[in-house]
Parts: sequence; structure tokens; C-alpha cells
Amino acid sequence: MRTAFHDRELGMRTHQIWFWVVFILLLIAIARIARADESEQQVCDVRADYALGVEDYPEAIRLHTELVREHPNDALAHYHLGFAQGMAGNRSEEISEYERAAALGLKNWDLFLNLGLAQMQNDDLVGATDNLRQAVFLGENHSESHFNLALVYQRRGMLPDAEREMLASLRLNPDQPDARNTLGVIYAQEGKTVRASMVWRELMREAPDYGPARKNLAVLGSQNEAAGGDTAAVVPPPAAAVKVVEDRRKLP
Repeated sequence: MRTAFHDRELGMRTHQIWFWVVFILLLIAIARIARADESEQQVCDVRADYALGVEDYPEAIRLHTELVREHPNDALAHYHLGFAQGMAGNRSEEISEYERAAALGLKNWDLFLNLGLAQMQNDDLVGATDNLRQAVFLGENHSESHFNLALVYQRRGMLPDAEREMLASLRLNPDQPDARNTLGVIYAQEGKTVRASMVWRELMREAPDYGPARKNLAVLGSQNEAAGGDTAAVVPPPAAAVKVVEDRRKLP
């Protein structure tokens, strides 16, 4: 026989259940609102992005500047403004806008790639290393991330790390003459001159018009003669060995 106590207990349990149901639904609603707000913040202005796409960088800078003034928490707009500033040659402004986008929570792998490249061009190798590592973490299947992290490791003299990342880049995309040439440079700097020679000879066979490999092989040969055949001492100068690519920024 059901007692008043049992009825009260049942009622209390029912109220508790409804409380938790309402509470959970409220949490779901808050999460949806947060996601909606986050998505809204990541939508950039069509006109501003059109100017960026057609490489009208002064107009892209003007429109994106207006946009971030009206929506200072729009991380994507800050990123695009930074990219336009970089393409216009304004490196300090480029880095500042990338850093704002990152601080606002944007996790695009190419944001950190472009930030790392800008810092590397600014000789901030420590900052470039941190951000290019983040680019690899977020975009591990993109050869560009590994390639540029290898470059900054090479510039810092971290040759085993540079070799590892360059090989990772080539596994993802073997058709990269710059990466293959630079791998040869890294091998030479590590004293692995036989490997370096093999890389450059193979590259010359497959891409005979690619000049840096031929020049590096010539440097290697001349230094071998000067060293009397002591190949372990041969290290081609990095500036001469690496083909300079003027702009490796990744379009957002």
C-alpha cells in the first residue's frame, strides 16, 4: 500500500529528474549559442575577401580594417587583414594581425604557417619555430608545414630535426625540387656528403632545368678537390645551396 511518505518521495524524485532534464537542456542550448557565436565570428566580409582574392591589397586592407573596427573579435577578419598586410609588404602589421587572430582562438593550420613564415623573414627564429610546430600539429598532412619547419630548424642548426621534417614533407609530396635540394644541403651540413651527392644527382636527372642542384653538386666537387678527397669536411654554403622562394605564404 502506497503511503504519503512514498508519494512525497516519488514527487521529490520527479522534481529532481525534471530539474536535471531542464539543466541539461539549458547546457545544450548554451553550447549551441556559443557555437553559433563562434561561427558568426569566423565569417568574413564578402567584399573584403573579394579584394583579397583579386590581389587588390590596398582595398583588402581598407575593407578588413573597417571590419575589425566594427567586429574586433572576428578572428578570421584579423587573419585576412594580416595576410593582406603581408602581401603589401607591411610585415609588422602582418604579424600583429596574425597574433590577434591566434589570441582570439583561430586554429587554422595555415594561420600558424603564415605567422611562422613572417617571423622567419623577420629573423625571429624562436617564434617561427613555435608557430611552425603548431602548423605541423594542426596540419600534419600538409607538406608546406613540414617543409618550412625544416627550414627554420636548418637555420637554427638543428640539423637532425631539419632532416626529419624535410623527409616528412617529401613523403607527403615527393614532387618538390626545393625540398629535395634542401634535403641535400642538410645532408651536406651533417657531413653526409654521399647522400647529398645522390640527392642532387637524382634531382638533376629528373629536373635538368633546376639550377640549384647543379650548382650545389659543383660546390661539393670543388670542395672535395680542395680537401684532397676528404668528403667529410664538405659543407656547401646555405645561402648558395637553397633556392630562395620569394613568397611561400598560404592563401587563407
